[in-house]
Amino acid sequence: MQCGLLGEKLSHSYSPQIHAQLADYHYDLFEKTPDQVEDFVRYGEWHGLNVTIPYKKTVIPFCDDLSETAESIGSVNTLLRRGDGSIYGDNTDAFGFEMLLDSVLPDTDLVGKKVLVLGTGGASATVCTVLRNRNATVVPVSRTGENNYQNISRHSDAALIVNTTPLGMYPHNGEKAVDLTVFPFLNAVLDVIYNPARTALLLQAEEQGIPHANGLLMLVAQAKRSAEIFLGRPLPNSEIARITSLLSFQMQNLILVGMPGSGKTTIASILADRLGRQLSEADIEISRQADMSIPEIFEKEGEAGFRRRETAVLSCLGRQSGLVISTGGGCVTRAENYPLLHQNGIIIRIMRDTDRLAREGRPLSQQADLAQMAQVRNPFYEQFADLSIDNNNTPEETVNAILEALR
Repeated sequence: MQCGLLGEKLSHSYSPQIHAQLADYHYDLFEKTPDQVEDFVRYGEWHGLNVTIPYKKTVIPFCDDLSETAESIGSVNTLLRRGDGSIYGDNTDAFGFEMLLDSVLPDTDLVGKKVLVLGTGGASATVCTVLRNRNATVVPVSRTGENNYQNISRHSDAALIVNTTPLGMYPHNGEKAVDLTVFPFLNAVLDVIYNPARTALLLQAEEQGIPHANGLLMLVAQAKRSAEIFLGRPLPNSEIARITSLLSFQMQNLILVGMPGSGKTTIASILADRLGRQLSEADIEISRQADMSIPEIFEKEGEAGFRRRETAVLSCLGRQSGLVISTGGGCVTRAENYPLLHQNGIIIRIMRDTDRLAREGRPLSQQADLAQMAQVRNPFYEQFADLSIDNNNTPEETVNAILEALR
């Protein structure tokens, strides 16, 4: 059975990985130019297709039948070629968003509650339809419409914000459309973006203690519903959580922080090898970009100059996916480094007794009182870390402990 994803540019799609977890049919990427779409949909060799931008509206005239959901939204993301050759169009994005919404606000009554939907594109239409079906008071927000980003403060009573714009999506990490401090009554913040795992909007929600989620679960849920249409049989909803968790782990960086000489480089190397991931060492990248060794940077530019270079490198590394990253011991002393690492990473603190810390090749460790340095830095390590692992035994034992904790 031939299935796949139809779109214009698909090189970064996670759909093949998701569908491989759901069923054993062939699932390929079909990149087509606008003038190729009709011929492919009508006469191509396929049984089931997912459709992504910019063709979710394009394919509608090629469908013999539409589901009520696809018709009401005016968007199709799933096509099925039936036994008689006719083409059925559906929209499983709506199911995906419903699952995302319920994962963050289970059993929440949205009747009459104000929801701000940022953006007015295809994803916005789906989100607005689901929310209106739940009798929420939906306010679409755009750059130039009646409700825009200049007058958005008049909706400070909003209970939910959903971002459907690409603002903050890789590689434009760090951007966001609104400041959440304007909305003191929020019950949740949702962002349909899933790369990075935590957009600037979600990082602010986390900082303010507001329940929040990215769009990865929505992506997996809509794929599960599409697979059911392709197969003609139901699949357990438990697959959504399992695959979402699996993909989330694969996509996020594993980032090691800890005192200089605590063994981060060795641990990172073994961890990357075990998981088949690319290893990136922040200090090596700093030295490469500066065309100087770390001691030379400290000698010529001082610690302040080194820290500026370090933040620039962490900004680049932190927005990538699936890496193992070994950081310098002092990166935690700059608060601005936390969102750079946390946006797409699991931060792991490597702990080692101070009398066992290596000093060689570390400018700040040469003459420093490491016990005093640790006392100053430990609160920062605790603030940064998602988990802490002891490294007073063998490196292999430490890696085993990390992998067990991640499970």
